[in-house]
Amino acid sequence: MKTLQEIIDCSDRIVFFGGAGVSTESGIPDFRSENGVFNSMQKYGETPEKLVSHSYFINHTEEFYQYYKENLIFNDAKPNKAHIALARLEEIGKLKAVITQNIDGLHQKAGSKNVLELHGNANRNYCQICNKKYDANYILESDNIPRCECGGIIKPDVVLYEEPLNTGLLNFATSYIESADTLIVGGTSLVVYPAAGLITHFKGENLVLINKSPTDYDSFADLVINEPIGETLGKLRL
Repeated sequence: MKTLQEIIDCSDRIVFFGGAGVSTESGIPDFRSENGVFNSMQKYGETPEKLVSHSYFINHTEEFYQYYKENLIFNDAKPNKAHIALARLEEIGKLKAVITQNIDGLHQKAGSKNVLELHGNANRNYCQICNKKYDANYILESDNIPRCECGGIIKPDVVLYEEPLNTGLLNFATSYIESADTLIVGGTSLVVYPAAGLITHFKGENLVLINKSPTDYDSFADLVINEPIGETLGKLRL
């Protein structure tokens, strides 16, 4: 923690890149742990890649939404110490961007302004015909398949399997990482590409990895902390 504090104090262009582990301390399950999202899919008899894929959404829309509403919307979740610390770092001018793989919107709830959501946001949904916007409550309260007033099927504004990431957003994320003096990577095992590949664009002074389990990039980092990220960032003096 002393080393992390020194890095934060000496940095002016911090970028944070985070994954599912950032939100587990808010009660949102990650993907690959024993109690994670992937294991919850087993009772549906489908692989994760299929159940939350574009083709499954198109061909089995009712089943898709049954799972999606039960397991991927967390309206009652509250920001934890990690989200709050990152918002504070942005407020004092040290943090330039949050790049997240999460779809829960907790960074914004904590007060972060410049958030790049690589996989979208479950709080945003749109009609595939007229593009009218709907919030997560509308999805949760809908029977079976959520439909627009015009009759169109509503789609979550999230990136499903088989769908590409937004190229413009990836370019923005790359630019922020390239110009950062410190990159803090937290709550991600760095195995999901192309998002995980963003770390290779870092050219700054301090690469910090905070994750409960080791990653393939640990040997390249200047500091590795194998602890929960909320617990870790919550100890910073900001």
